[in-house]
Amino acid sequence: MTADLNALLLNCRKLFLRRHEVMVQIGIHDFEKTAPQRLWIDVELYVPLAQSTPKGDRIDEVVDYDFVREVVAQRIAQGHIGLQETLVDELVDRLLQNPGVAAVRLSTCKPDVYPDCEAVGVEVFRIRSQEAA
Repeated sequence: MTADLNALLLNCRKLFLRRHEVMVQIGIHDFEKTAPQRLWIDVELYVPLAQSTPKGDRIDEVVDYDFVREVVAQRIAQGHIGLQETLVDELVDRLLQNPGVAAVRLSTCKPDVYPDCEAVGVEVFRIRSQEAA
């Protein structure tokens, strides 16, 4: 894993979306099933430099940030999610389907759960498998 991570850091551009705030039907408790909750999503995409270094300064030469927002919006629109772990895994799977993405780090945070902490959340980091590449 260390060699893979080092290769990513040396050969990739990191694109990120920080604290993307969305309202999500999420949670396992009865009170969480009655109304959407505020959720923060942080995404880092690792894109090989060879696939993300524009030669003509055009958006079609890079991975577009809109793609990340669309993936999030599409999943949220599908309805209630029980666990943050489920949401994180599904989003990472969908983001890794983009052929330009070599790895994804994604976290979700619920900022309104406990009054004595900023947020509770889940984070996953996954590198595209060689079979999927």
